Amino acid sequence: MGRESDDERRSSRHDRERRRRSRSRSRSGSKGRDRHRDRGRRSKERDSKKRKPFKYWDIPPVGFEHITPMQYKAMQAAGQIAQTIEVPAAALTLNTNIPFAGSAISRQARRLYVGNIPFGASEQQMMDFFNEQMTVTGLTQAEGNPIIAVQINLDKNFAFLEFRSVDETTAALAFDGIPFQGQYLKLRRPRDYQPIPGVSEEGGGGVPQIITGVVSTIVADTPHKIFVGALPNYLDEDQVKELLVSFGALKSFNLVKDSATGLSKGFAFCEYVDTAVTDKACEGLSGLQLGDKKLVVQRASVGAKGGSGIQAPVQVQVPGLVVTAGPGQATEVLCLMNMITEDELADEEEYEEILEDVREECSKYGPVRSLEIPRPIKGVDVPGCGKIFIEFCNVTDAQKAQQNLTGRKFSNRVVVTSYFDPDKYHRREF
Repeated sequence: MGRESDDERRSSRHDRERRRRSRSRSRSGSKGRDRHRDRGRRSKERDSKKRKPFKYWDIPPVGFEHITPMQYKAMQAAGQIAQTIEVPAAALTLNTNIPFAGSAISRQARRLYVGNIPFGASEQQMMDFFNEQMTVTGLTQAEGNPIIAVQINLDKNFAFLEFRSVDETTAALAFDGIPFQGQYLKLRRPRDYQPIPGVSEEGGGGVPQIITGVVSTIVADTPHKIFVGALPNYLDEDQVKELLVSFGALKSFNLVKDSATGLSKGFAFCEYVDTAVTDKACEGLSGLQLGDKKLVVQRASVGAKGGSGIQAPVQVQVPGLVVTAGPGQATEVLCLMNMITEDELADEEEYEEILEDVREECSKYGPVRSLEIPRPIKGVDVPGCGKIFIEFCNVTDAQKAQQNLTGRKFSNRVVVTSYFDPDKYHRREF
């Protein structure tokens, strides 16, 4: 009896332990399966997160994919990128005559390269300048400012203008050669420019090709293109232009310079607004003595009229200048022209200052024996009025003065020189 009870108790204890181990394994297996399912679920969630694209963050605007968000914000802060541009919805369609800012297709056609910008010019100054010029000349096609962004490269001395419309961009090419802070700007299409199909290259029609006071730096290859050679290297653009404009207004002008040094190569090209004066200018300027050189002025086209370079003596029509081309036979009397006006000579104080200034400068090349500056008399045609005559002690001194004074500037005018007959000088036959 007692032995059966012991056996029953052991059997019951053994059954309980077996059931407990079974439950333990069951719970352990369930937890393992649960952990496996959790890991699988988290892995799928991570995968789904990786595959989910960013919808709003750091998506660059069209045309600015090459820069970082920080660079884009910096350009906005500097005013290089317009932060808010209000344009009519219709302007963003491709069938409009004025594709406004916001059209990715039109962006490269809305930009212009600007070269030869002055040192120290700011982006805001350039934007204000061109917006004002576009408004004054009537080239804007809608209210508001046509230029929305300016980007300057200070290292390479150029800038890019971005306009709100393609037509206004094309119209602005008329400003090529416009003076800005003492420099003549060069406006060109960017290298990556591609015309937009269906958009006129003439600025939408009615756009003036010539703006008063603006001389283009691009001289087109036309029959009226003029070559100006044998220019002294010290003459700058303004000095050469001053000689040329004595025959008429210039449509375009380009003084060719060395790309490395920026110095003149001694030749230029130009075209006049009035093509009828082309031959007159070639004849009047070719052979003119400037320093130790004689100008060669002729049509640039091959076999053009007046292109032989051999010209008969003619009169050059510039203020105070009525002599044959070239300085003539060297004498001890030198005639200086294109330096003074009758109004300046009429003022007594100004006349004395001119007299003293010329005498002092000419004395650097040798003793000045005498100096004559004929003055205007009301109602009388005074011979030689507007010219200055200097008599040196010998021909050598006169030659030194002629070589050094020719091409110099006096009162912002280019000095032209010629030798004068001593006998006529002493008889005052000016």
